[in-house]
Amino acid sequence: MVNDTRDPASPRPSAKRWILGEPLTSTQADDQLLPKKLALPIFASDALSSVAYAPQEIMMILLLGGAAFLSFAPWVAAAVVLLLVVVVLSYRQLIRAYPSGGGDYEVASKNLGEKAGVVVAAALLVDYVLTVAVSVASGVDNIISALPVLNPWRVELAIGFVVLIILMNLRGVREASSVFAVPTYIFIGSVGVMIVVGLARTVLGDAPVASSADYTSQVHSLTNAAVVLLVLRAFSSGCSALTGVEAVSNGVQAFRRPKIRNAQTTLAIMGTIAGCLFAGLVALALISGIHYAENPCDLQGFDCTQPQPSLIAQLAAAVFGGGSIPFFIIQAATACVLLLAANTAFNGFPLLGAVLARDGYAPKALNTRGDRLVFSNGMILLGIGAITILLVFQANLTTLIQLYIIGVFVSFTLGQIGMVRHWRRVLREMREELPAGSEHQRSTDFTRHEAVKGLIINSAGATMTSLVLVIVTITKFTHGAWLVFLAIPVLSILMIGVSRYYRDVEAEITVTDVPHFGAQGDVAIVLVNRLQKPVLKALDYALAANHRTLLAVHVSADPAETERLLADWDSKRMPVPLTVVESPYRFYAAPVAMFIKQFREKHGPSVVTVYLPQYIVGHWWESVLHNRRAKRMAQQLMLVHGVTITLVPWLLDSSEIIYGRRSRVMPGQERSGQPFPAAEPRRATRAGGPPDHS
Repeated sequence: MVNDTRDPASPRPSAKRWILGEPLTSTQADDQLLPKKLALPIFASDALSSVAYAPQEIMMILLLGGAAFLSFAPWVAAAVVLLLVVVVLSYRQLIRAYPSGGGDYEVASKNLGEKAGVVVAAALLVDYVLTVAVSVASGVDNIISALPVLNPWRVELAIGFVVLIILMNLRGVREASSVFAVPTYIFIGSVGVMIVVGLARTVLGDAPVASSADYTSQVHSLTNAAVVLLVLRAFSSGCSALTGVEAVSNGVQAFRRPKIRNAQTTLAIMGTIAGCLFAGLVALALISGIHYAENPCDLQGFDCTQPQPSLIAQLAAAVFGGGSIPFFIIQAATACVLLLAANTAFNGFPLLGAVLARDGYAPKALNTRGDRLVFSNGMILLGIGAITILLVFQANLTTLIQLYIIGVFVSFTLGQIGMVRHWRRVLREMREELPAGSEHQRSTDFTRHEAVKGLIINSAGATMTSLVLVIVTITKFTHGAWLVFLAIPVLSILMIGVSRYYRDVEAEITVTDVPHFGAQGDVAIVLVNRLQKPVLKALDYALAANHRTLLAVHVSADPAETERLLADWDSKRMPVPLTVVESPYRFYAAPVAMFIKQFREKHGPSVVTVYLPQYIVGHWWESVLHNRRAKRMAQQLMLVHGVTITLVPWLLDSSEIIYGRRSRVMPGQERSGQPFPAAEPRRATRAGGPPDHS
């Protein structure tokens, strides 16, 4: 056999390495930081892509009242753009004040208390999951608009894209941003060109006409109250254009230095582009006469056996022609950016999960970086949640959009209220002139002008987002949003429960002022099933450890097998006494635990080390062929006080595919130049009598 001289620490080629790439060292973390041109597609893809379906939702809701209600669309769009401007300005202040990456969660926790922070975190986590589901569903919708034949595979396509996005993100933030940058910039450019060309044609007297312009919709008789609610519902659906704005504040630490300035600039660029595209698409939709219905069969003249083309698809066809190259470029770019909008959540969710894990509100595994320096556990958890929602709601965009933006406006509102309290505290500290080094001192971080400006901006943001939250709640609650209002408190209660558990464990394991060490004696027990090489290796290790007392214990579930073992033990002249523990009910861990308890009662408190031989295999199917008794026994014996477990691996030949060489020490071979010492045979005993050490 040819020896493998490869460094054992270096990973062997595998499917995982092919998919994810080679692992990165911790010293390469700075190399993964993002410049603004790559940070924009990573953190802004959600906000930019939402302009593809937010205008569509406005038109769809208003059309419920008839074509005349489309005259409200410019005012609704203007209100959304104004809100977007205020929120972007507000988050620029938040980034300046709290650049550590906690975003609204950190602001609410520090200024409004633990419960408010947990509610914000729960709302953001729910919203991130819905972001993936809505973005992917919308992307698939646009693909089907160009290729209607794919409609029967809507759910399968959506799930496949989620899996693909997970794998791309697991390769690392920088690699993902490089992949996502191209379609994001193509989307911005192509949609921008479409808007300019469409408006130019309008000015020149050749306004584009949508394919749905000749359709008529059923007109409903509405009361004044119903009219107001319809307009408010259209506004709340249009506010989906604001989703993703908070992602930049959650990812400040992923930017290159100067982090704060780069994050603020990226946020401003994102807000400007999103506002312009949103307003342009609404204007072009009104000019071209688009009719987009919640139920396509309500449109007279439309073949409702076919999927309804998206608003972007109808605009591209009206401006450039349905079979033109620009049409397919816009559709492809829109589908890509909508699918990749989920990437914003795949950055925000893991980062927020890591912050929550660090603060004790989420499992510690979410704060563990994978091979590519990303929080891979959070990404996988997000993907599972999004796939579950897509399955439950069959990737239906109209249904999913009703669940959307509730969570984000809960976080917007509490975050802005927290910022108002923050600025008021800063101004109060400036007036009181707190001494340097004060625990709450922040006056040295800001000038009075900056604090006053921040207070004004965040006060406006808090007022507007609070109002929008009320509107969204009223208009969406009965359309499915109640599920989100149920999920947020449930998740909040779970997070508080996790925090209390970690606090209880910490209090339990904290060292007291005067540590006490009461263990007496050092006992090792090697569990023996049959006399085989793995058992000899475990005995070899136990002998080398020089325990004060060493016992070999066999659990007798089959008398005939026990007799054969006793005969082999004597014939091989084993240097360790063998104790037989009876087990008439064929249990293994419980008799050993009882034996240890009786031994300690008789000989006093001792540290007991149990050696368990365990097979290491190279193929997944081999683990099915072995009973894995050692693992089960270890799990049960670890519950016995005063017992530690030592698993002694025995590498089967198939394990060479993992390690590349035979690395086990053969029993009987020399250890440090010394072979096993010759020993007198030891007589076996039954449990209950003292072991024979003669």
